[in-house]
Amino acid sequence: MSEIDLKPEGTLSLQTIAMPADTNWSGDVFGGWIVSQMDLAGAIHAERFSKGRCATIAINQMAFLVPVKVGDVISCYTKILKVGNTSIQMQIEVWDSHDDSRLAKRVTAGVFTFVAVDREGNKRQIPEELKHM
Repeated sequence: MSEIDLKPEGTLSLQTIAMPADTNWSGDVFGGWIVSQMDLAGAIHAERFSKGRCATIAINQMAFLVPVKVGDVISCYTKILKVGNTSIQMQIEVWDSHDDSRLAKRVTAGVFTFVAVDREGNKRQIPEELKHM
């Protein structure tokens, strides 16, 4: 499959625009800013799915493919890969989807793991009926 045939996988969970404050001295957006957007998108999906608070416990398998510039609109797509007793493993992809004048480009992807927690921050069980969805 060529790069042109790739399409985002999952649910659009967050969309935002890169601003000047998000860049380094070369005008490229910091990787940490992109990771924080991914974390927010994943948390939104994990918390809606698990019906409660979640916390990020791991990030794996990340690679940055293309730079993001000021004014680029990034879209974060989330897809649940695995649900455990207290955890949710999720693929998160970031796409540069600036406008319809050019094809969307995949910026990065990673596998994030979230753990469901209660109000005190202790692990909580994910409802049984959600584990088989």
